[in-house]
Amino acid sequence: MLPYLVRRIANYALLLVIATVLAYFLAATQLNPLRLYDPSNTKLNWDGIYATLTSYNINPNDPVMDRFRVWATGVLTHWDWGKTPRGEDVGEIISRRMWVSVRLVFLGSFVGMGLGTALGAWTATKQYSISDRVATFLSLVVISTPVMVLALFLKLGAIEANQLLGGQYFEFVGEGSGVLGRAQHLLLPTISMSLNGIASYSRYQRNLMLDTLGADYVRTARAKGLIKRKAITRHALRTALIPMGTFFAFALTGLFTGAAITETVFTWHGLGEYSITSISTADINGTVAVVAFSGTMTLIGALLSDVLVAVIDPRVRVS
Repeated sequence: MLPYLVRRIANYALLLVIATVLAYFLAATQLNPLRLYDPSNTKLNWDGIYATLTSYNINPNDPVMDRFRVWATGVLTHWDWGKTPRGEDVGEIISRRMWVSVRLVFLGSFVGMGLGTALGAWTATKQYSISDRVATFLSLVVISTPVMVLALFLKLGAIEANQLLGGQYFEFVGEGSGVLGRAQHLLLPTISMSLNGIASYSRYQRNLMLDTLGADYVRTARAKGLIKRKAITRHALRTALIPMGTFFAFALTGLFTGAAITETVFTWHGLGEYSITSISTADINGTVAVVAFSGTMTLIGALLSDVLVAVIDPRVRVS
């Protein structure tokens, strides 16, 4: 198992380096921080602007290979990911916003995983019943509704509820402070993210469960006298969870890369929001750092997927 994981990590590390280097050259050649300034404004000190951008290593007039060497040297020797056009430290921004995203996404992701898996397994055992059809219909409605629309509906519903109750019981702007304040601000984003996760995972789990419920080994277990509940949990559900391990592993990476739409709608200044603003503000170093960080989380998700599948499926451990 260990040599296999070492080989996988080496392959992932090589892919990450290639993706980060390509992202740097793409950002350095396509993003122009000079566009943040008005070229028709004669009062601007352009010499000073050029000097400042050069000191930040993001002046588009400088050769891109020279900028890359400076950037790569800083990352490898001092773990310095550079500066934004405003002079902010990119590494500090990533580390701060990452934990904001974790606080926002953590609960919603795990609620979506748990309830979605349970709902999918349950509806599979009730195939074509009224409860199965209702769950399928509601899941398809949620999946087909854009996340932004769903979040806006929740905000409008919260406003109406606050007016009817005569108080500010539902908060939906920013993080809040204190235990109660954070809980109030987390409620609507958590519901928004959970609904989509529940709908998506329930569809995956239902289809996987339907395949395993009709498998020969499940019918054999039932024929030998094993009660239905144990046949489902010990045989059908465990087998159906093997492919879900891949979904879960990659979903965990989203805890750190954030949810751009949800963060924007509910005004959480996390990594997802920064991934958008870094491009719109021609933040070369910030864009590359986001790509590198997202790539790292994705590759960690791939490694977790390998481990989870090996844990769930004994055939993989034997091989």
